[in-house]
Amino acid sequence: MLGLIATTGFAQLEEEPTKPEQTEFYEPVVPVVTPGKDGAPPSDAIVLFDGTNLDNWVSMADSTAAKWIVNNDGSMTVKNRTGDIQTKQNFGSIQLHIEWKSPAEIQGKGQSRANSGVFLSGLYEVQVLDNNNNDTYVNGQVGSIYKQHTPLAMASVPSGEWNTYDIIYHQPVFEKGQKVKSGTLTVIHNGVLIQDHVEIKGTTPYIGWPKNPVHGKGPLRLQDHGDNSRVSYRNIWVRELD
Repeated sequence: MLGLIATTGFAQLEEEPTKPEQTEFYEPVVPVVTPGKDGAPPSDAIVLFDGTNLDNWVSMADSTAAKWIVNNDGSMTVKNRTGDIQTKQNFGSIQLHIEWKSPAEIQGKGQSRANSGVFLSGLYEVQVLDNNNNDTYVNGQVGSIYKQHTPLAMASVPSGEWNTYDIIYHQPVFEKGQKVKSGTLTVIHNGVLIQDHVEIKGTTPYIGWPKNPVHGKGPLRLQDHGDNSRVSYRNIWVRELD
């Protein structure tokens, strides 16, 4: 049987291999990563918030010190109308772990109940919202890629308890001022797959169509929705994928 094997790591072969070692390779050597225990980040993670300070974050508006509230329980809470915060460091494609909770005391409804968001490259929003007994447009509900992709499931825990997002983000590719490859997002919410390698169509505006500004690496941004959302975050870390 004749043919070519084009799989990465294999040399091209004109004939079917007859020995097992002909289809085995030993490079590149796979790096060793030690998993975290009891919720701790893995050994190669970049910790962006460990509960002690906001040193890795700045105000999006003017790059001054972040003004959100650091709590005694190792979390931080949106300080109403102080604006979005973003990381000092820029990232490309990443694995992101982030935990968030809405307040147990219910206030507001629809998009005005515990509304925040996680923005990849500072541009593409994964929605944070308390949707427990609180309907809204489904492409803007919790776990949506805002105004683009409805989640496959609503997997929130009860209001006031901690949610987990594990996000795989591959940034778009641009050449000569044009997008040549769309970015993608995978989101696992409390262990449930809710976004399955979906295509990022562009930015995620409240009004208007997605846009595709040329960009490279960018910050991770957390939203102050400006309506007393009182959303809290903790245990934020990333692993760089590029």
